[in-house]
Amino acid sequence: MWFVITVLFSGFVAGLVARALISGPSPRGCLPTTALGIVGSLIGGLLGYLLFGKDLDEGAFQLSGFFGSVLGAVLVLLVYRRRAAR
Repeated sequence: MWFVITVLFSGFVAGLVARALISGPSPRGCLPTTALGIVGSLIGGLLGYLLFGKDLDEGAFQLSGFFGSVLGAVLVLLVYRRRAAR
C-alpha cells in the first residue's frame, strides 16, 4: 500500500516540476499531472537503464531517480504538446 502512495506522490511532484520547467499549455489537474509524472518516471528509468546498463537497488527514493523522473516527464510533456498542436 505504501508503495502505491509513494509512486502516486512522487509522480505528482515530478509532474509539477516538469510543468514548472516547461512553460506554455499543459494538461491541468491532479490526475493528468500525476500521470505525466508516473509515465515520465517510467521513461526516465528506462533511459537510465539503457544508458548505464544496471538497476540501482539502493533504497526506495534516490535523488538521481527523481531527476530521471523529471527528465522523463519533461520529455513526455514536450511530446504531448507537439501532438496537441496538430
